[in-house]
Amino acid sequence: MKAHTPAEIHGLFLDAFNCGDVEGIVALYEADAVLIESGQPVVGHGAIGEAYRRLCARKGLMQLTTHSFVESTGGLAVLHARWTVQFPSAGGNMTTSRGISTEVVRRQADGSWLFVIDEPYTAETGESP
Repeated sequence: MKAHTPAEIHGLFLDAFNCGDVEGIVALYEADAVLIESGQPVVGHGAIGEAYRRLCARKGLMQLTTHSFVESTGGLAVLHARWTVQFPSAGGNMTTSRGISTEVVRRQADGSWLFVIDEPYTAETGESP
């Protein structure tokens, strides 16, 4: 599947994540995209795939809401989303991770959009004035 607007990429990502479809997730990134994992940049399809293989192996279920996106006339957009992932843990309990993400996406030659930079743990600084 391809994102035809910047905001569509979140829905495609969410569907792939909740299905554990690592290849589908990786297909949403440019070949030399950057994902921030544990505060460190992970670059390229191979490394991004490994990061998501580890995460998807935990069988989490994500909820994700796009809060805003700003699209430039030059084919770039910045997106912000709030997400929550519930992971099963020992004894049938659930653990929850949550955060705010910031992503940069770029329009491709075919009109679709792909992630260029993905920072899943954007610091919350409060509301803007």
